[in-house]
Amino acid sequence: MSSRPAAGGGRWVEVDPARLARWVSGFADRHGPPTTTIEEYGLLLSAPDGATAELHTPPGAPATPDLETFAAQAVAPRRIGLLLARKGAVAVGIAEGEQLPVHKVDTRYVQGRTAAGGWSQQRFARRRDNQAKAALGEATELAVRLLLPEADRLAALVAGGDRRTVDGILADRRLAPLAALRAERLLDVAEPRYAVLLDAATAARAIRILVRDPA
Repeated sequence: MSSRPAAGGGRWVEVDPARLARWVSGFADRHGPPTTTIEEYGLLLSAPDGATAELHTPPGAPATPDLETFAAQAVAPRRIGLLLARKGAVAVGIAEGEQLPVHKVDTRYVQGRTAAGGWSQQRFARRRDNQAKAALGEATELAVRLLLPEADRLAALVAGGDRRTVDGILADRRLAPLAALRAERLLDVAEPRYAVLLDAATAARAIRILVRDPA
């Protein structure tokens, strides 16, 4: 389980689906038995002391009317597409639980920003731009080759890394079926590598909970 501050107050908690029942039990022990309300994002738990927990439906899982069904759907097997991109590196895969039956990582060199006083800034900028475009093109082709054929069998597509790069890849018209499956959340990942892709497979299934403590 991980936790980080949320913009606007409260904190985001990420919980493994198999541990959700234990987490909810702990929430009830600390704040009192909560009431459950159906919301667009999932379920809202409201405790007697004023604490709340927003349970966001994980990517690819259907909306549910109660906690029991929510927990059951969260642990149900789902095929999730993964698209991680940052600078010149891209990793794509298909996760079945925490397994990756389909995966590929590719890296293409893209220069970083030059320090002031280096060679011609315009020449450098053109070279860097060409490298970035080539890397984006290769990443797009990788997604077309590995993810697109599986689009009709995926419950969702979860992206991670640099939003601008991911948006650029999915802007390709051929990838419209994948773009339609894209989950709202963008995973915060390091430069894509196989180990990072494995971690993303776990993170993609995690239940995001926005917790607000009593005033």
